[in-house]
Amino acid sequence: MALGVGRPLTIPRERGEWVAFSAASVVVLAAGAWPLATVAADLGSADLDVLFAARTWGLFGITLVRTLAVVAGTLVIGVPLGLLLGRTDVAGRRAALALHAFPAFVPPFLLALGWFHGFGRGGALGSEHTAALLFAEPGVVATLVLAFSPVVTVLVALALEAIDPALEEAGLVVASPGRVAVRILLPIARPAAALGAIIVFALAFGELGVPMFLRVPAYPAAVFARLGATATSTGEAFALVLPLVGVAVGLIAIERGVGRRAEPVLGPRRARGPLALSRWRVALSLFVWAAVGLGLVPLGLLALKAFPAIGALSTWIGDSLGNSLVPAALAATAITALGAILGWSLARRRPGTRLIDAAATLAFVTPAAVLGVGLIATWNRPATAAMYASTAILVVGYVARYAVLGIRPVAALVAQSPRSFEDAAEISGAPWRRRFLRIVVPLHARRLGAVWLLALVFCLRDLEGAVLYYPAGGAPLTVLIFTLEANGPPAVVAGLSLLQVAMTGAILAGAGLLLRRRA
Repeated sequence: MALGVGRPLTIPRERGEWVAFSAASVVVLAAGAWPLATVAADLGSADLDVLFAARTWGLFGITLVRTLAVVAGTLVIGVPLGLLLGRTDVAGRRAALALHAFPAFVPPFLLALGWFHGFGRGGALGSEHTAALLFAEPGVVATLVLAFSPVVTVLVALALEAIDPALEEAGLVVASPGRVAVRILLPIARPAAALGAIIVFALAFGELGVPMFLRVPAYPAAVFARLGATATSTGEAFALVLPLVGVAVGLIAIERGVGRRAEPVLGPRRARGPLALSRWRVALSLFVWAAVGLGLVPLGLLALKAFPAIGALSTWIGDSLGNSLVPAALAATAITALGAILGWSLARRRPGTRLIDAAATLAFVTPAAVLGVGLIATWNRPATAAMYASTAILVVGYVARYAVLGIRPVAALVAQSPRSFEDAAEISGAPWRRRFLRIVVPLHARRLGAVWLLALVFCLRDLEGAVLYYPAGGAPLTVLIFTLEANGPPAVVAGLSLLQVAMTGAILAGAGLLLRRRA
């Protein structure tokens, strides 16, 4: 996530740029930073007593150890797969990478539901022993490892595809492909793997759906219980999120450190063949495809369970599909617009942009429970009751959490594009607004469309935040599935889950087509 940008330039901003940057910055700070500040402001001394309870810190420690186990597992799986899929001649590596990455875009609790239909007591392959493992720490860790390992895989693969080919070519002159992979490629991929570990830590620590479904205690569930239970205690919920804020600040500090230590190894874009695995190709291809297939097993189990109830889904869906798509589409549009402005500003090293980028990154790595509590404290007031009671609160929440998904990709795109068109237009006297709308946006329009689709997928998969502040009668599909898991017909719940998966797959397929089209 770190771009490694240097000292900001001191070129004065034009009025149009200043207005656009200021407006975008205010939106990002109001959506994400303001709720986080509100959490601290609304605390009372009596609410802090819950922080001194031994049970609180015991639960925090259990969640932390579980999260570290998930991070370790994703590195063990993701780094080798990233190396194999990114730079070797594994059979069908492009298709394998796409299929391996797909479960990362699906809400993890749907994967847990799929494993339940396979290995729960009533599952196709279930028994008392398998159910006992699934509904315990091993089941939670394994589910999250398989859900999040594609994050590390994709980041490592992308890092290896972008390196200077001369580094490989020089190594291959004097060493075997295996030695080149171990001595050159893996060290180069270390910053990408570290970044993946940070993202996985943030996602796993804030995960709510999987531990609650598998009946395993988790710290975010303690926050949720104080907001969604009959004995609501908002003040205690505010107090419980304080350690999570500390975790988020630590993650952003580590992320910045990884960015500063990353070495620039990008080279010219030119065709190069993958490293040949020779006699190991068949065995390693089988290993890769076995790992890919394992990640897809829970989706297949969901499909088998859902088949008898496909015709009855229309009576259960209600307005949930619209409650998912409308706010997600509005939020994705806002995220893309904000990302276009702030991403350009970050790539061009404009003053103040790194601070806004840090605020957006902090909102992303902050566990969703923290942001959710902050949004409740900020908007659940008489003056803003109308907004809080509508789907607008979902849009605000999505923008707050996922704004960085617009800023960082756009910044990377702009940083890799030539400035000659913009410079020529500036010399000709074109104002910043015209240069931005007539040159920057059209030049990257195809990839901006892909950014919009990526933001849409993340908004649609959101559960941990939406379940805290969704409006009455406005439950998105993820929340509907989550609430039906306990008492709903299993086949119907599986069918609704399959609908969520199919919707995600269609959006990602559209993003893939956009990226594959030639300019």
